Amino acid sequence: MASLNSNGTKKQAERRRAAQMMKRILVHFRGQMDEALRPQGVTTAQLHILKTIRDEPGVSGAQLARLCYVTPQSAQSMLTGLERGGWIVRNKGRGNDRILAARLTAEGEKLLQTAEKMVKVIEGKLWRGWLRVRLRL
Repeated sequence: MASLNSNGTKKQAERRRAAQMMKRILVHFRGQMDEALRPQGVTTAQLHILKTIRDEPGVSGAQLARLCYVTPQSAQSMLTGLERGGWIVRNKGRGNDRILAARLTAEGEKLLQTAEKMVKVIEGKLWRGWLRVRLRL
């Protein structure tokens, strides 16, 4: 029974270490993305909003908040910034005059395409680094 408990403890420690490593990788990736996007005047959170608007045309602010895992207040703040930057426009929805549906402008689409290229470059660097570490093990 002691060995079973020992194996269970080892597995928990391995899972915890893997989770910590994943968190470090994600934090590193997010930092690199924010740094690369800073000259464009947009954050990774705003980029997620833009991508969601492109993928879900006519989406409302409340729906965006749910889809992007942010509070409705944060979503509205980001939408205001994106609108002010000229990357989105919001119009009254077809079914409900109180809902403002967002859509990308040409500038927003251009920004999103540029950012997606940056993401691929950064992802590639991270994966190459991960493979180097794995090959040394």
